[in-house]
Amino acid sequence: MDTTRSPQAPEFRTLPGIAVVTGGSGGIGAAVARRLVAEGVKVAVTYRSTRPDDLLDELGSGVEAHHLDVRDDSTARALADDLSSRHGGVHTVVHSAGPHVPMVHLSKVPVAQFARQVDEDLVGFFAVATAFLPALRESSGSLTVVTSAATRRYPLRDGLSAAPKGGVEALARGLAAEEGRFGVRVNSVGPGMLWDGMSARLMASGDLDQRALDAAMSNIPLRRFGTADDIAAAVSFLASPQAGFITGQKLDVDGGFGV
Repeated sequence: MDTTRSPQAPEFRTLPGIAVVTGGSGGIGAAVARRLVAEGVKVAVTYRSTRPDDLLDELGSGVEAHHLDVRDDSTARALADDLSSRHGGVHTVVHSAGPHVPMVHLSKVPVAQFARQVDEDLVGFFAVATAFLPALRESSGSLTVVTSAATRRYPLRDGLSAAPKGGVEALARGLAAEEGRFGVRVNSVGPGMLWDGMSARLMASGDLDQRALDAAMSNIPLRRFGTADDIAAAVSFLASPQAGFITGQKLDVDGGFGV
């Protein structure tokens, strides 16, 4: 057993290479990218449908964008190779990509719709993780996946999100157990109710009306909803060298919803 004292953790900004944030056109992905760039980290974001031009204009040379369907493992592998070659490695991957998930009782979900959700959430995460594992092994890097607080305390009508995300979290723990020998850390962050991101889309669509919002608020000890910046702060910490002895864990950022 190695009993030597670990050296002081390096600064995030000093790590060689680049960080990758999937889902950079979404509220949480964009907030994570902003946070990492503010900390001096070079970032590549991915998007599937809408190129995040506003984010690129805002962050300037600190960020680059690449089209990626996360289920396309061959394109993900090619992106990992390209970024590693051009930037001297990939030290951080944050997986925050995910489709809009309507709130509906599970009894009303067609099997085909459930299968699509599992494909985009669980299979998509697996494709990204395996594509970037060689680069993360080389850098002894970190993989952080954004999941949901609903896997701990279930909100009614949230099964389309909670069930696949539960699989994502199990997969993250498995990767943490198997890849730790290469120095790779894998953790999850579970957002609760937010004013932005997917929650904002659910409010706009009517899936979350005022009655539902009031009920959700009453179940949160802090009596407020969070923001994408709250999630980005947690992601940034777990991805950084400051969390160098943390792996296989999940941090819910939910105002105490899961208590």
